[in-house]
Amino acid sequence: MTAIIEVNNISKNYGSVRAIDGLSFSANKGEILAMMGPDGAGKTSAFRAVCGLITYDSGEIKIAGFDVVTQFEKIKPFLGYMPQSFSLYPDLTVEENLYFYSGLFGLSKAQFNSKKQKLYEFSGLGPFNNRRASALSGGMKQKLALSCALVHDPQILMLDEPTTGVDPLSRRQFWDILKNLRNSGSSIVVSTPYMDEVSLSDHAIFIYGGKKIAEGTPGDLKTMFTGRVYRAVVNPTPERMDKLNLIKGVTARRFGSVIHVYTSQDQQIDNFFGELNDLGINPEMITPIVPGLEDTFIQFMSK
Repeated sequence: MTAIIEVNNISKNYGSVRAIDGLSFSANKGEILAMMGPDGAGKTSAFRAVCGLITYDSGEIKIAGFDVVTQFEKIKPFLGYMPQSFSLYPDLTVEENLYFYSGLFGLSKAQFNSKKQKLYEFSGLGPFNNRRASALSGGMKQKLALSCALVHDPQILMLDEPTTGVDPLSRRQFWDILKNLRNSGSSIVVSTPYMDEVSLSDHAIFIYGGKKIAEGTPGDLKTMFTGRVYRAVVNPTPERMDKLNLIKGVTARRFGSVIHVYTSQDQQIDNFFGELNDLGINPEMITPIVPGLEDTFIQFMSK
């Protein structure tokens, strides 16, 4: 596949804080690339650098072969950017917001009238075109923000945590839209805090501390886990978590109301259960499970 975004060894400091640390990745034409990382990992800074909104201290970024720094005017038509807090105008209607953003990209009234129908069709916003943005649900606001980012027909979409705080049904509908856009040839880079969304992408990178810590297809990333994972049904109190992490070769992480326990491949199971007993930890049930994407991410993050 042909790379349409190429990020090569970029770094960015904010004073003494290194937000991006030698980050490299590429995104291919007609694919969804997911970027996963915790808050403060550097995702937003990376997105802003790719979109030419901040300068970076070293490295190189190219969009469709053009340098982001020296040839920015040439890349603008390629990019549609949806930041975490997209600035919709609450007192304007759906259609008025779309028309405003079309003007920013130089569309004529005739071009806008032709484009808006396509946007209404894929987003389902047509019946709400006269509703004020402030009266839309969270999911509908995100669809409107995406439509504004698409109004000039960009080849590349950069979406920074577009579904954070959106209900599960709206998240699913939003991703259905993304997959349809991908199938129509769009290239999409999306950051997300949700591991189930990573599993919907074609390719993914894990980022932590401004660095890429793993990369691959969702299926490949799952296979990168080394060792064993156990699901322990036990109240995950801080005391129990601390005790589990005292066992040599063991890492424990809270997963809702249970604990995932990671052991090295050579950890003897009988010894492990014996150490649990010695520490006074007696789970209602402890079973081996197949590692998921989140388990892989936690393991890479802990290295």
